Amino acid sequence: MIVAKRKPFVEIMELIKGYKKVLNVGCGTCVAVCLTGGEKEVGILNAEIEMARKMDDDPIDIGASTVERQCDREFLEALDAVVEKYDALLSMACGAGIQFLAERYPDKPVLPAVDTTFLGVNQDVGWYEERCRSCSSCVLGLTGGVCPVTMCAKGLYNGPCGGTNQGNCEISKDQPCAWHMIYERLARQGRLDCIMAISGPVDHKNQVPRSLIQPGYKMSADGDT
Repeated sequence: MIVAKRKPFVEIMELIKGYKKVLNVGCGTCVAVCLTGGEKEVGILNAEIEMARKMDDDPIDIGASTVERQCDREFLEALDAVVEKYDALLSMACGAGIQFLAERYPDKPVLPAVDTTFLGVNQDVGWYEERCRSCSSCVLGLTGGVCPVTMCAKGLYNGPCGGTNQGNCEISKDQPCAWHMIYERLARQGRLDCIMAISGPVDHKNQVPRSLIQPGYKMSADGDT
């Protein structure tokens, strides 16, 4: 199972700054189970955003929709009829779900409201493709919904290396260059200024083993009543 935590509220507000109509999309599986991005959490975040924007005299039309799974394309079809009327999409899914949402609606900025923290195993046989490294420092809001950590062979946070070649990676002609995809996506959205943002080094200390207790549940975990 994928475990995630909600981004700091200040960061979420900065991501949606300037947008008047935003659709907040939740996910009904992993992030719902870990109390981060299900229907309930979408409603709570929307209420907080509406109140904060109202207090700033900057009202927002924020919608809510929760799909069964954002990481399965078939469930995203339900959003097709409503996405067009919004300026941007806010996703409370994991990094993989955010990327699928960004791929389906490439003309809409898709902004992460959560940080994917780590992955839990599903002990079954299947075919999986990595889309998120669970780095706890999600930059998908700046990279057009393309993850440079997993999609780039070198995991580069700040632009391409010298090995990018006509849209492909130097390691293989069949491997697209992540930063070429990022440039194309941001250009399509008119957000190329985002590519100039510098991401700092990731703090890898205390990475293993990791655990997360959601706010409000710590007393129960400590055995208090």
